Amino acid sequence: MGGERFIVVLLFDGVDLLDVTGPPEVFALLRRETADAAGYRVVLAAESADPVTTMAGVRVLPDLTFEEAAAHGIDTLVVPGAVDMDDERRVRARTDEDLVHWVRVLAGRSRRVASVCVGAHLLAAAGLLDGKRATTHWSTARQLATEHPEVRVDADPIFIRDGAVWTGAGITACLDLSLALVAEDFGEGVALRVARQLVMYLKRPGGQSQFSVPIEPVSTTRRMDDLRRHIAQHVTGRLTVADLAARAHVSERQLTRLFKTELGTTPAAYIESARVEAARNRLETTDDTLERVASACGFNTVDTLIRAFRRQLDTTPTEYRGRFRHTP
Repeated sequence: MGGERFIVVLLFDGVDLLDVTGPPEVFALLRRETADAAGYRVVLAAESADPVTTMAGVRVLPDLTFEEAAAHGIDTLVVPGAVDMDDERRVRARTDEDLVHWVRVLAGRSRRVASVCVGAHLLAAAGLLDGKRATTHWSTARQLATEHPEVRVDADPIFIRDGAVWTGAGITACLDLSLALVAEDFGEGVALRVARQLVMYLKRPGGQSQFSVPIEPVSTTRRMDDLRRHIAQHVTGRLTVADLAARAHVSERQLTRLFKTELGTTPAAYIESARVEAARNRLETTDDTLERVASACGFNTVDTLIRAFRRQLDTTPTEYRGRFRHTP
């Protein structure tokens, strides 16, 4: 294979189309940016040579069968995912015993393994995430944690690397994950040039949140919806547990229980997330000083703002602005 890094992308019925096509697009652009680099050879592998119908209805033709792919030494195995909807219209990640078997076999032939979106469920079912920290699309994170308690699920980051295993978050995060793989193989400079070809920022920090506070799953009670709106509209206010409990007409203990049950977090952590979200918006759209951003978003000091960004996004306000500041 002439020194090329051999990459196998799994293909199966119902797979998310972008999960399959996104990483190869990133890897293909490498040749344009590095004329003297060996680059990658990417193939799609399926159970048979027959065309595969993706979730989008687009039919894709495999390059190799799983058995043929297993005859090679694989540099990177890319495992995309698929979902179903249950009777209550909830998203459920799909796993299949035969597919899990081939994931296990092919992973054993691979230098590293990377899952895209809900492909993490296939890695977990194959035992490849045991004892590891991993992410997946936020909509199935709870399912992953429930079905595989041996996995340390973190639903927030865009991607996570734990040893030779990488896991990526929802759908378009496959581009961020692929750029990170390029950076590991060929350096940050090359990855930056590829990102420019994709008209992407390089790189969204791996720890950056998958989703913003306002688009988290809507809670199941009107009372909690009212509290979430109140917090979003009053990020500069006191927003103490006592004040929120009084607004909801419950005890402080009950309020904490409600947040944990319906939003999976504590009142204090949620309030901090809302304030970080407000700060992100200002950093992206204004030239306000950090002092002004901190004051306008409910943080008493710049140090408090910085510590919150470290906790929530694993970056600093200044680094975040450098990546995401845009002019109207």
